[in-house]
Amino acid sequence: MKRICVYCGSSPGKSPEYIDAARMLGKELVRRDIALVYGGASVGIMGEIADTVLSAGGEVIGIMPQALVDKEISHSGLTDLRVVGSMHERKAMMADISDGFIALPGGLGTIEELFEVLTWSQLGYHRKPCALLNVKGYYDTISQFLNHAVEEQFVKQIHRDMILIEENPNKLLDAMAVYISPAVDKWIGRNQT
Repeated sequence: MKRICVYCGSSPGKSPEYIDAARMLGKELVRRDIALVYGGASVGIMGEIADTVLSAGGEVIGIMPQALVDKEISHSGLTDLRVVGSMHERKAMMADISDGFIALPGGLGTIEELFEVLTWSQLGYHRKPCALLNVKGYYDTISQFLNHAVEEQFVKQIHRDMILIEENPNKLLDAMAVYISPAVDKWIGRNQT
């Protein structure tokens, strides 16, 4: 893996552990010579992971729609800031240039972005690892929901297993490095579950 896309909050969140996790992940990306791809902001967890990677000598590629650049929240010190026309272009570019995806704690946008690339993986559009860095149990309820979706036969277990979940950035990156996407069809017959 040469580039990992990290989805995360533009807010720092309530707990200092969220910022600490962003710093730990940023340092580990640099140690492994993996570039950070992210949303390009200078604020919240987004700004913190970018600053950490940059201060450790790593590469940071930010991708941001012009409308957000106009609001002056873009990071001015990135290795590469790519300005696009829309959120759709942003997400497509982030997915295209990345070798894997991690969600740190964040809000609606973070969840939406990760679940979109996870769905693309399920449909076979890519075979890249998708992961949650479960800081302080932040994603416990999402994990429980996914288990419930399997129990209710809306999601196959093999697709549920496509999302890697770890509490430690090093273990998460290790799991991503050896990840092999299952080669299964998403679609099932009308009478199957």
